[in-house]
Amino acid sequence: MPERDIQFLCDLAAQLRVDSIRCSTAAGSGHPTSSMSAADLMTVLFARHLKYDFDQPDAPLNDHLIFSKGHASPLLYSLYKAAGAISDDELLTFRKRGSRMEGHPTPRLPWVDVATGSLGQGLPVGVGVALAGRLERLPYRVWVLCGDSELAEGSIWEAVEHAGQEGLANVTLIVDVNRLGQRGPTRHGWDTGAYARRFGAFGWHTIEIDGHDPGEIDFAYSDAGNTRRRPTVILARTRKGEGVNEVENREGKHGKPVKDAERAISELGGPRDVTVTVARPGDGRGPRSFEGGSLKLPEFELGGQAATRSAYGEALTAVGAAMGQVVALDGEVADSTKAEEFAKAFPERFFECYIAEQQMVAAAMGLQTRGWAPFAATFAAFLTRAHDFIRMAGVSGSDIRLVGSHAGVAIGEDGPSQMGLEDLAMMRAVYGSTVLYPCDANQTAALVAELASAKGVCYLRTTRGDTPVIYPPGENFAIGGSRVLRRSPEDRATIVAAGVTVHEALAAADRLADEGVAVGVIDLYSVKPVDEAALREAAATTGTLVTVEDHRPEGGLGDAVQEAVSDLGPRVVRLAVRNLPGSAEPAEQLADAGIDRDAIVAVVKEL
Repeated sequence: MPERDIQFLCDLAAQLRVDSIRCSTAAGSGHPTSSMSAADLMTVLFARHLKYDFDQPDAPLNDHLIFSKGHASPLLYSLYKAAGAISDDELLTFRKRGSRMEGHPTPRLPWVDVATGSLGQGLPVGVGVALAGRLERLPYRVWVLCGDSELAEGSIWEAVEHAGQEGLANVTLIVDVNRLGQRGPTRHGWDTGAYARRFGAFGWHTIEIDGHDPGEIDFAYSDAGNTRRRPTVILARTRKGEGVNEVENREGKHGKPVKDAERAISELGGPRDVTVTVARPGDGRGPRSFEGGSLKLPEFELGGQAATRSAYGEALTAVGAAMGQVVALDGEVADSTKAEEFAKAFPERFFECYIAEQQMVAAAMGLQTRGWAPFAATFAAFLTRAHDFIRMAGVSGSDIRLVGSHAGVAIGEDGPSQMGLEDLAMMRAVYGSTVLYPCDANQTAALVAELASAKGVCYLRTTRGDTPVIYPPGENFAIGGSRVLRRSPEDRATIVAAGVTVHEALAAADRLADEGVAVGVIDLYSVKPVDEAALREAAATTGTLVTVEDHRPEGGLGDAVQEAVSDLGPRVVRLAVRNLPGSAEPAEQLADAGIDRDAIVAVVKEL
């Protein structure tokens, strides 16, 4: 590399360090030292290898850069300034109220694909973006910057194995091995060989370099670009706080502004006004797409029996035929969730993530950044493993659809380890989420079609066993709606249920009617958002609501109903799973949990 080019790279790296100090000092908080260690790595990437049009962040041929170590946001924003995407004035609004320059990057910035900062997530999401590139047959590369501390996260190794097994040569992971974590040295310190052996075992091409040598960095990026049939990891030995004696390679400096900013900036050679021209990807073919057609949902005979999980599989296949952007992901349970129907029909659009739920959700997040509409399904209980990814999907504004089957005690003999009893609470708590719990097959099919174009994190809860088909084919079910199944002027109470308990509520209502006690029944299939109007009308007219849910009492259906009507002051009695279930048949499980028809009848009579 010519000496002139090396000098430019050194000047730009120094400027990035200076600007990282300036903006974190202006904010009075932030992570300048973590930014300074990776400055040379990002300088060479932006100046010589990244292909990106900042004026068209959605251009299909753009590379993707994911800062997994999102706390190094001062470096990212300083890069944006150097590339002319933001002004120096905006840079200095770092961490201020109303600023796009948040403490950790989010998609409020158009050049950020997903929110980062919860460590161990950047590479898993990057694998999803790379899978999209393969599906689209586009040559863009996915660059992920992560720290050595987050290599302790299990989600990283789920992603490493997934990328290695898929041979994703379009992924390059850049590890900033600066030796120091938040409270002290990392597990392997500067032993890049220890990391290389682990990555190599998963089939990755490994490169160990001096992360402050522009020539070595440049060679490593070129080597990664020329590697075929396997991903590349660049293990760069760096020094935290590089260039400033006060903080360089010193413990106890993490997450703090430099104390003497003026002296530190002088030590780095003072402020500069260096700009970098990032190469644009140029024009080329657009992404491969799949044709759609008319939607013909499956139909289930009124009065028959069908499992909602089976209806999901058939409906997803129908939606996939109608919408070419729909893709499906599995956690090695497609035969149980019935997503295998989609896999048989559209194998190119089906992604097997194996028993790695964090990677499954992350891959869905990555795929949706490129405009795909992912449905990811596993047992409801196992989605709890991926809650942090689901939470960050909400922060990212990701449009993903999660499906949890085998929910509640209704699964029967498998016992409590397989029972999703906390999933409604978990999903309701996610920012901007939608939570649906259908009770029959035709309702399920209609809601799958609704979810295909829904925004945000969406969750569909399905049931293992067959349930009665109570709605005719072709009926519409809006997100945020409900169905009033029983109502009369003589109602003494209203039973509010969803999913499997709807059928118990109907049976209880019929039995009570035979005994001269009239009650209403609401199928609250949309648990978030709820149909407040229907609930409030029932509360005002009957004065008593009985909620019945195959879920823990905390955070589920009962809480959703209580929140909707609390200001009206009705009596709300909540039936939920309060015991620790064992193994038993589904009907026995419902009885033991106190959420079957007998329990409902007893409660209403007592009231």
